[in-house]
This record gives sequence, C-alpha cells and structure tokens, in this order.
Amino acid sequence: VAFFRDITEKYLEQIIDDFSILHATKNEVIIVQEDTSTDLYIILKGKVKVTLMSEEGEEYILTDLNAGDYFGEMSLIDGKPRCATVVAVEDSTFAEIERERLIEGLKRNPILALDMLSTLVHKLRKATEREERFAFLDVRERLLKLFGELIMEEGKKEEGGFYRIGKRTQKELAIRIGASREATSQI
Repeated sequence: VAFFRDITEKYLEQIIDDFSILHATKNEVIIVQEDTSTDLYIILKGKVKVTLMSEEGEEYILTDLNAGDYFGEMSLIDGKPRCATVVAVEDSTFAEIERERLIEGLKRNPILALDMLSTLVHKLRKATEREERFAFLDVRERLLKLFGELIMEEGKKEEGGFYRIGKRTQKELAIRIGASREATSQI
C-alpha cells in the first residue's frame, strides 16, 4: 500500500491492531456521498468505483480503485462529509481505521503524512486532467483518452499488438466521460 511504503516495521506493528477488517459484496455501497463518517479504507482485495450522483439520480464515475489503493482520506483529514459514493464492483475486503487513530499515527510518524500528501497530489492531478478533458475535448477525444487510460491501468497485450481491457457497457463508458449513451454509441 503506497500510503505505508516509507514507514518502519515497528510502526506497522503498532498500528495494525487499530484496523478493522470489513467485507462487501458486489454492488454494495461502502460510503455514501454526504455521509459524515471519517474513516479511511484500504482495499485488501477486490475493486471499487468512486462516483458522484446528481440530484436527478445521474451517476458520474470518477475512478476505479483496486487492491492496494485507499479511499476516505479527504474526510479523514478535514472531518467534513464524504464528497463521493464508493461502491464495490466485485466482492471486496477492506482494512478500515478510525480517523482519531490514524491522526495519532500521523503525529507520531510524519513520513506517513508525506506519503498521504503525495497520494492526494496524484489524485488532484488526475482530477485536473479530467477537468481539462471536459473543458477542451469533444466526446470522441474524451472516449479515446479514456481507452488510453484503461489500457495503461488494466490492459493486457495480445497477439498482433492489440490490448484487452475489461468489458464495459456503452452506458458505463458514457458515464465515465460525461456524455450521453447515444453520443458515445455513435463514436
């Protein structure tokens, strides 16, 4: 887990008992947007999607997270409500730690705070790139950019130089690029 990559074995032994292990089944909601919880979750096994929901019930998928990734750090840091919904895409297992316990750990081990900042900056850069796509790219270009990202994240090279990625519906692709299913289908 990138978050703990630079801390000592001794500190890991001290903090390990602060975690709870949680299990979620496919399509189970882990965090709801606007929820007031502040715990941090580390994905031990499985995959989740991070989404935004409009008042009309429209979904926009921000990102997918896999084993080794974590989520919930924004509310953990500022104590404010959750800004997105997190849903298990497949059966998943998480290590959960309460805000107070991790804050104590951050105070005792500043290297942990630097690792968290590094990950937050990475996520902020990805959000900035997403904003840039919406501001400057048409639907075709957004779709091509999404396929490029999916190839980099999960692509498996096959014979003939082709890459295989996970199956997605036209609706899911449209949700990820902020376009209608019809426009995505035409492209």
